[in-house]
Amino acid sequence: MGAITYDMEIPSSIPADKIFKAVVLDADTLIPKIMPQAIKNVEILEGDGGVGTVKLIHFGEGSQYKSVKHRVDSLDTENLTHSYSLIEGDALMGALDSITYYIKIVSTEDGGCICKTRSIYHTKEGVELSEEKIKEGKQKAIVMFKAIEAYLQAN
Repeated sequence: MGAITYDMEIPSSIPADKIFKAVVLDADTLIPKIMPQAIKNVEILEGDGGVGTVKLIHFGEGSQYKSVKHRVDSLDTENLTHSYSLIEGDALMGALDSITYYIKIVSTEDGGCICKTRSIYHTKEGVELSEEKIKEGKQKAIVMFKAIEAYLQAN
């Protein structure tokens, strides 16, 4: 098994605590509302939403995937950090054992923030993951973040 790590930063004019609430705490209901083509719904399979919770994410009609299981690995609302892993489902493309995401929202002097993410793709033995697939995932994350940001600005 190998691991490919990818870091990304997305700036926002929205305050850090407001972005964290939307992107992390309210994402299960907010994303299906504003991007139903991406995520149809999210159901909790076990847990209460905190660390250890396992969710089943059903992708929308616009997705090439059907579903993925998501496990909450850490959640720190005070320091605005969160990590989770995609642990099962067709979104792992048969090539990955899991993908782990680390998110940290950092305030900026202008009242906005920077969303810092680290993605670690844990590939199955002997599998090579193309740079194109990683860029595709990165682009989808940016689109989703910007859709949430636009929703917050409008509401």
